[in-house]
Amino acid sequence: MTLWFVFALMTVAAIFAVLWPLSRSTAPLAGGSEAAVYRDQLSEIDRDVAAGLIAPSEADAARVEISRRLLAAADGNNDRPAQANVTLRRSSTVLALVGLPVAAVAFYLSVGSPQLGDFPLAGRTRAADVNQPLDNLVAQVEAHLEKNPTDGRGWSVLAPVLVRLGRYDDAIRSYRNSITYNGDSAERRSDLGEALMGSAGGVVTAEAKAEFERAVALNADEPKAGYFLGLAAEQDGRSTDAAAIWRAMLAKAAPDAPWRPLVQAALVRVGGPAAPALPDGAMAAAKDMNEADRGAMIRGMVDRLATRLKQNGDDVEGWLRLVRAYMVMGERDKAASALSDARQAVANDAERLRQLNEGLKNLGLDG
Repeated sequence: MTLWFVFALMTVAAIFAVLWPLSRSTAPLAGGSEAAVYRDQLSEIDRDVAAGLIAPSEADAARVEISRRLLAAADGNNDRPAQANVTLRRSSTVLALVGLPVAAVAFYLSVGSPQLGDFPLAGRTRAADVNQPLDNLVAQVEAHLEKNPTDGRGWSVLAPVLVRLGRYDDAIRSYRNSITYNGDSAERRSDLGEALMGSAGGVVTAEAKAEFERAVALNADEPKAGYFLGLAAEQDGRSTDAAAIWRAMLAKAAPDAPWRPLVQAALVRVGGPAAPALPDGAMAAAKDMNEADRGAMIRGMVDRLATRLKQNGDDVEGWLRLVRAYMVMGERDKAASALSDARQAVANDAERLRQLNEGLKNLGLDG
């Protein structure tokens, strides 16, 4: 309402600036047709006196009378332009006071948007801009959540970004709010436990372990919670328990589960299987073999895999199996060499290189 009042004052000021010059009086115009006749009569008297047609005394009397009429005519002529100016000024005033606002409103209604709502500065500031620094975007989301603390989706979006920025305490708060306003779930409990681990420098604290246990209670197949519960056992020195947890996960996992390489590497780290996993057919053939023959068979399979990969290095999963096999057999030098060969083989394929590095993570090498 205040804004409209200011606009009204500005309109009045503009109209006053236009009308002020029109209100000033102008000099009257002199002369007219009647006055010209009287001037001619005065000249005619002068000619009659010169010609001796009238006496000088009569001529003076006539001049006085004609002069009086001339003055009266001159006064009447001066009044008419003044009245015309007054009429003009009144017309201009009406046009300025009524015509200009009407014309402005008509123009705005034709090209403007009178029904468009307000777009405050805060809303413009929150407009998405991918070029802004991440800290600025986070600050905008946090400002939004301060005003809308029950926005569960906002807390879910903010929490993982805070983890990425290393702001674990704020991430813990965000995950807790996400659980409060979005509802409980195994995934949210696992994420909260991971944030608690980050706050503790990677240690699975009792509080973080409790969150992972809640996640498993909600969903026994939640992979993140299962992995970190195994890690908690490993950090407590219970390698056997850790291996049992991770073996159970692998037994139920799909062959293409993205987290399978990570759990397999963890299993190797705690002294997991004594030999690489064999295909079903090889397992049946090796069932009745003695330990020496079984070891020779496994060695032959590993060597054949290494030979095949040297001929065709695009098989990322094959490279991961080879590295894991060497790790299980305790041949770390060969594992490191296989890792170097694998990276050279897929160096020109960014996606395969990413898959390789992801699979090698936590293997104990430089993956």
